[in-house]
Amino acid sequence: MALRLMVEFFEDNGVSPEDRLGETLASLKGQIIKRSNAVIAIIKNIEKMHHKPTTAILQTLFEQMSQIEPDENETFDFGEPKLLPENEELNHYKNAYYKTQEAYNDLKQETKGLLKKVKYVRNNFGIGHYRLNITNEALETIKQKLEHVHHHNTTETRR
Repeated sequence: MALRLMVEFFEDNGVSPEDRLGETLASLKGQIIKRSNAVIAIIKNIEKMHHKPTTAILQTLFEQMSQIEPDENETFDFGEPKLLPENEELNHYKNAYYKTQEAYNDLKQETKGLLKKVKYVRNNFGIGHYRLNITNEALETIKQKLEHVHHHNTTETRR
């Protein structure tokens, strides 16, 4: 019975008794343990070389900051908030909305004008391409408008 089971094992797995089945479980276990030890060593090295010095630096900074007494002369007075009447506030937001709409419409018109100057050029030796027919001065004007687009909204201190 045992002999028949062994023969069936070799036939089912497609091996002969002379074939070597590979490494033993003990050697595989040894390799896994070695790799695990290597990973543990790498993690300990990272902790020793990176985390501990960074933690020590942060700890000393916190200790130094806790020792510094707040200067009584350095108080910040932001003043009282200026409340606007409801109508003024509504007018302010309406005006901002209309200015934004106007800027959007201007940009839309400029883009339409620019697209009217684009022509398709068929290439004999490959795919075609589009050509923009404007002068260098017009291109520089467009570039300057794009570079200064965000500088229209300034704060009260002009920063």
